[in-house]
Amino acid sequence: MSLKPQFEPLMDVFSMQAERDFNQARWRAFLNDVGAFLERRPNELLSFDAVRSSLPVYGQSYRGVQEVPVDQIVGTTSNRYVDFDRAFLPAQARTKSRWKKIDELRLRDVNLPPIQIYQVGDVYFVRDGHHRVSVARQIGQKYIDAEVIEMKTRQPLTRDIRRLDPKGLEALGEYASFLEKTQLDKLRPDVNIEFSQPGGYARLLEHIVVHQYFLGLDYKRDVSWEEAVTDWYDYVYMPIVNIIRERHVLEEFPGRTEADLYLWITDHHWSLNQQELAHHTHDVGFDEAAEDLVRKRSPRLSRKIARALTAWLTAWRGENMPPHKPRAGVPEPTLAITETDLSKEPTLDIVEPRVFSDASYS
Repeated sequence: MSLKPQFEPLMDVFSMQAERDFNQARWRAFLNDVGAFLERRPNELLSFDAVRSSLPVYGQSYRGVQEVPVDQIVGTTSNRYVDFDRAFLPAQARTKSRWKKIDELRLRDVNLPPIQIYQVGDVYFVRDGHHRVSVARQIGQKYIDAEVIEMKTRQPLTRDIRRLDPKGLEALGEYASFLEKTQLDKLRPDVNIEFSQPGGYARLLEHIVVHQYFLGLDYKRDVSWEEAVTDWYDYVYMPIVNIIRERHVLEEFPGRTEADLYLWITDHHWSLNQQELAHHTHDVGFDEAAEDLVRKRSPRLSRKIARALTAWLTAWRGENMPPHKPRAGVPEPTLAITETDLSKEPTLDIVEPRVFSDASYS
């Protein structure tokens, strides 16, 4: 007597459950697409090739088989990144057959081999086992067995979604290069300088170069690159960051970082000092520059309303001021303006006053 008919209904149950699981996963993937579109963020899996092109890998080590968090698996080493979304849910109908087969094996309690992944910092990239990861994500599985190879980079990846888009990866690559040139992560192991956009680290290198030059003038000797890096970090960068923290400036600029605000405040500080210099008043400190930046540039609604009211009051007062009447027989003063072609005038490095205008050695 054959036992096959007794198992066919049970197998149909497994198949129907796998069908439901896949349809639910596709629906969740659709909702993820809608959310990503509205938030204007990428939703496909992260490409390991894109990461390697942005973050130079200087070594790797085999970590063996271990349990890894499913929600930290964010990318792939193959071209399968179009088959799944950032949450590893199926983004294409063509994955259905393989996806359901893996789910059915799970439902039958069949032990599957570990997946194969690369680790970069806190996140993982699948080499083999994409459908197993996708099924695990759909059913809410927390951990999965994986054979891990760790890739070593100067600046490892984190789970911060902002840093896993193309611009974020470009900024991370620039940070890795910055650390390579400054060795700041070795000189100050707790360093964490993060920009929201690429381009900031080149500005920091300019600041350090100028800082090295003025330290040499102050100390009347040659200053090593290492000394300049640590002195800039300890006595220029961190004091401004402490102002940002103490005055809660970061709360005024959502989506920005302390490093972003460091550059904005140093630029604003230079601009304010140029204005004060023209009027022969006082030197503006970085704390005053930070407050003025918040008052004039914060995107918060309350700040915008305050600026609008101030502008309206200024205009109203100007329109309602009594007209100036010169005294009889006294001519109006005139100011002779001489036009100068500044392109032919000798100039200093414009980076210097932006950073060092109130330093003790400037």
